[in-house]
Order: sequence, then structure tokens, then C-alpha cells
Amino acid sequence: MSMWKDQARKDSPAPPPEPVTLRDPAPAAAADFTPTVTPPAARAAAERELKESLIAADLTIEGKIEGAGHIRIAGKFKGDVNVQGDLTIENGAKLNGGVRAKKVIIAGELEGNIESAARVELLASGVLIGDVKAGSLTVAAGSRMRGQADFGWEGDKASSDKGGKDSGPAA
Repeated sequence: MSMWKDQARKDSPAPPPEPVTLRDPAPAAAADFTPTVTPPAARAAAERELKESLIAADLTIEGKIEGAGHIRIAGKFKGDVNVQGDLTIENGAKLNGGVRAKKVIIAGELEGNIESAARVELLASGVLIGDVKAGSLTVAAGSRMRGQADFGWEGDKASSDKGGKDSGPAA
């Protein structure tokens, strides 16, 4: 029986190979090697969205944070935070230190001053013990704050108007 199988293999011709078609290369004049340019604003926005650092809920860190990205704190951090992006303090998290950020969202606890921010949001579960200097301040019902708040002022105007506040009723 094995002879028949061997004979069948010897007698039948091998199938012809399939023809291979080569693609014609595009003419050099038609090739466009111009780099795609992404506008700086769009590129910067995309980079900011991608770079967020997280301090997890089970971590306690002491030090200093500086940079251009976003920071999300879910654990405990002791030290100053100076970022050009956003800072988010999650519910149950605690930050002890000064803050400089573009946007600050507080759902946990911040014990320290917000020295410079375009926008601050104090959520219902948030606790802030310290002073705030911001472009705008949103305070949710149920949140707690102990300190002074300066918001809505442009640049140095807030510090120059601070000295002109009344200290009490006139005698």
C-alpha cells in the first residue's frame, strides 16, 4: 500500500508556484516627506493629559514635588507641591504642605496654604486648613475650611488691597 502512495506522489506534478506581483514604487516626485506638524497648544494639551502621577492610597511620602504634569494624591504626602498642571487630593487622602498648581481639587484634606492657583474646587468631602489665593474658588456644601481666601483678584492687586481691609467697626 505504501507503494501506491509513493507512486502517486512521483506521478503527480507539483503545483506551479503562485505568481508574485511587485508593487511599483511611487515616483519620487509624488512622495511627500513633509513632517506633520501638530500645533503647540494641541501638543501641550495632549502631553498634559498623558502625564499624571499618582500617590496611591496605601503610600505615605515625605518630600517635595515639582514639575509640569498632573498630580493625584490618594495616600498621604508631607511637603510642598509646585506643579504647572493640576493637583487632585482624593477622598481619604491628606496633604500637609504648601501648594502651587494650575487647578486644585480637594476631596480629602489639605493642611497648608494654596499660594497660587488659577482655580480651586473644595468638594463636599474636602477639608482645607490654610489660606487660599486663587483666580476662582468653588466651595461645595458640606466642605470645611479654616483660613483666609483671596480670589478673583488679578496679580498683585490682591496683596495691595489686603492692607486696606477694615479691621472692625469704626468707633
